[in-house]
Amino acid sequence: MADDRFHVYDTTLRDGAQQEGLNLTVADKLAIARHLDGLGVGFIEGGWPGANPKDTEFFRRAQTELDLKYAQLAAFGATRRAGAKAADDPLVAALRESGAPVVTLVAKSHDRHVELALRTTLQENLAMIRDTVSHLRAEGQRVFLDAEHFFDGYKSNPDYALEVLRTAAEAGASVIALCDTNGGMLPDELAEVVHAAVGTSARIGIHCHDDTGCAVANSLAAVRAGATHVQGCANGYGERSGNANLFTVVANLQLKRGFDLVPREALADMTRIAHAITEVTNVIPNSHAPYVGVSAFAHKAGLHASAIKVDPNLYQHIDPAEVGNDMRMLVSDMAGRASVELKGRELGYELAPDTSRELVNRVKEMEAKGYTFEAADASFELLLRDTVAGESRRHFQVESWRVIVERARGGEVVSEATVKLHAKGERIVATGEGNGPVNALDRAVRLGLERLYPELAGVELIDFKVRILEGTHGTDAVTRVLITSSDAAGEWSTVGVDENIIEASWQALEQAVTYGLLRAGHTA
Repeated sequence: MADDRFHVYDTTLRDGAQQEGLNLTVADKLAIARHLDGLGVGFIEGGWPGANPKDTEFFRRAQTELDLKYAQLAAFGATRRAGAKAADDPLVAALRESGAPVVTLVAKSHDRHVELALRTTLQENLAMIRDTVSHLRAEGQRVFLDAEHFFDGYKSNPDYALEVLRTAAEAGASVIALCDTNGGMLPDELAEVVHAAVGTSARIGIHCHDDTGCAVANSLAAVRAGATHVQGCANGYGERSGNANLFTVVANLQLKRGFDLVPREALADMTRIAHAITEVTNVIPNSHAPYVGVSAFAHKAGLHASAIKVDPNLYQHIDPAEVGNDMRMLVSDMAGRASVELKGRELGYELAPDTSRELVNRVKEMEAKGYTFEAADASFELLLRDTVAGESRRHFQVESWRVIVERARGGEVVSEATVKLHAKGERIVATGEGNGPVNALDRAVRLGLERLYPELAGVELIDFKVRILEGTHGTDAVTRVLITSSDAAGEWSTVGVDENIIEASWQALEQAVTYGLLRAGHTA
C-alpha cells in the first residue's frame, strides 16, 4: 500500500466514466485499474456495487483478476435511506459485500440539498451519516466520505456544512473529501473554505470538477490549505467539463512541490500510461495536455529552438523524461536553422550549415505553397534525406497513374485505379478497386509492390484529412491532404498539396509508402 500520509485517489472508473460518450465494459475497467496501479496511485474507486450491475460484476471479478501492487480498491455508495437502519439497507449491504477494503460514501453537506433532494431533516441527514459510517467501520472496512456540494453548502450554511464533517469524523471516517460538485469554485476562495474545514480536526481531502477550468489549480490550492487526500481522473475525464486531471495533479505535486507520491520510475511511465488508457476508453487523447500530451514539449518558434540548442531547459519547465515524454521540434515556416538542425539531430542527422540553410529555405518555400511539416514528420524526413543526398531517392519510380470513378446501373459508385511503376529493375502495372479514388490508388500500389516488398502488407492507411487552403475557393481551390499510416511499430504522417485533390492525395500516399519501406529497413 502507498504511504498513508498523503492519498492519491483515482475515480476514473466511477466519476470519470460519466463523461459523455465514454462507455466502459467490465474488461475495460479492469484494464484501466491495472494501468493506474502501475502509476502507483493509492486508491482506485471501482464504481457503485449494488446500484449498477456492471460495477457489481467489476468488484466480483477484481477479487480474482486484479493483483494490485500499490492501490487499494474503493467501493462507492451512499449513506443509508432516511428512516432506515444501515444494517438493513440493501445498498449498504452491497458495499459491505463488495470485497473492497475501502468504502467511499457520498453524503449531502448542503442544507438545501438535504431538504429538497433527500426530502429529510438536517438532523436525520447527520444520523444517516453517523449510522452508515459506524456500521461499515464495525464490519471492518475503512470509510472515506465525499461531502457533496460542500463549497456551495458552506456558502449557504457554514455551521451545518462543518457539522457534517465533524459527524463523519467522529463516526470513524478516515477522510472527508470536500466536493466542488458544480465545479464553480476559484482557487483563492476555495482555499479559505478548506482552511476552515481543516480547523475541525477532521482529515480533509479534495474532489474538484473543471467547470471553471480551475480543477487542477483548485486541487493544488486545497493541498496548500491542508488537504492530504486528492481525487481526480485519468486524462481529466468526467461529466460536463471533466474532473481534475490526476496526471497533472500528481506531476505538479511531485515535481513542483516535492511530495513523494508515486515511485519515480512509475512517474517516468506516466505518458505511456495516459495514452494506454485512451486506447482502452477510445477517447482521442488531448495532444496539448500538460506533461503527457504529444505537444507538451513541442517547440516551433525559431527563437525557442536557438535557445534550446544551447540549453533545453531555457524553454522547458522540466526534463520531459521525468514523466516519460520527449521534446519535439516542429518544422514550419517559422523555423530557423536551429530548429532544422535540432530536428535533424532528433532523426539521426548532423546537418552541415549549408545543408541546414538549404533545408530551411526549401521548407519555407513549400509551406508558402500550402505544405505543412509540423503535422507531417515523415514528409519532412523524406525532404531532409533528399536534401542531404542532393537528389530525390525513392524505392520505386512512377511512370503514370489513372483513376476512373464509375456509377453503376444499380447506383453503386466504384473507383478503379491503374498505376505503372518501376521498382528493382521491373516495370509493374497494377490495378486496384476501392470505395473512393484514394482507396483505389492505395490498393493498386500495394498490389504492384507487395511481391517485391512484402512488408507493405502490414502498412495501413488509418486517417485521411482534406483541407481547402485559406485564400482559395470553389472547386478549383488548392487542396492540402494529410495521410496518417501505421505499421506494427507506430504511426507516421505525410502531406500533399495541389489544385487537384487526387494529385495531392497521390503525393501524400506515395510518401507514406516510401516512408513505410524506410521503416522496414529498405534502402531508397
